[in-house]
Amino acid sequence: MKIAIVGCGNMGMAFAKSFIQYELVKKDDLLLIEKSADRSEALKSEKAGVVVDTIGPRVGEADLIILSVKPQDFNSVYESLRTVIQPNQIILSIMAGIPITQIQEKLNHLLVVRAMPNTPAMLGMGITGFTAAKEVDLANLRRVENLINATGRSIFLEDESMIDAVTALSGSGPAYFYYVVKAMIDAGKQMGFDDAVSALLVKQTMLGAYHLINNADKSLDDLIKAVASKGGTTEAALREFESGALADTLVTGIKAAQTRATELSKG
Repeated sequence: MKIAIVGCGNMGMAFAKSFIQYELVKKDDLLLIEKSADRSEALKSEKAGVVVDTIGPRVGEADLIILSVKPQDFNSVYESLRTVIQPNQIILSIMAGIPITQIQEKLNHLLVVRAMPNTPAMLGMGITGFTAAKEVDLANLRRVENLINATGRSIFLEDESMIDAVTALSGSGPAYFYYVVKAMIDAGKQMGFDDAVSALLVKQTMLGAYHLINNADKSLDDLIKAVASKGGTTEAALREFESGALADTLVTGIKAAQTRATELSKG
């Protein structure tokens, strides 16, 4: 399989490295298009594929073209892409906020898959929501799904509007966890720990809690109850969280992210 990646920032390279790692594509068949001179040099030193700085005829030889430029940069690349795209090529867009119909119209091309990964894809631990134009057949959809799964796990959504919810929940989600972790580390520092010790306590706690969530045959409510004994320290903390409406605030924030994603998709 031949793949071209247009825009080789963090997410583009997460996909490229995963494809190479799992031997889904040969390096000579992986075309990396990056306009930044500094970034291009860095990519060449990493030898992750064939690096070029412009969109040319070789892009038309790929089976799959991945669009991973920033959404605001799409207008600067679509005209060049439109001149080289071949009718049987699949376009996989991981650009936030740009709907399939807009991509189809600007590229004059119907075979478009739209996906929203998240940054843990860089470690092969991402989760990606994806959807596709009705013109993409099942065989091609399965090929794309197999490639996406090299970066972690995936979920197919028939309703494209749900991509905005994926953006809010899992696309932006890592930042929410970082925010909570940072607050917990700050609390540790206020209680007298130095930065390193507070960070170790919190990060290892989060790691252990994740594994319990993933492996324990208990609901989240049961896991909470297992820690929060009646009249104890955990209950005191949870009472403060509830009085400050922490859960409601988190839900409101995530819905705000969804609203913003929808606004961006409408231009």
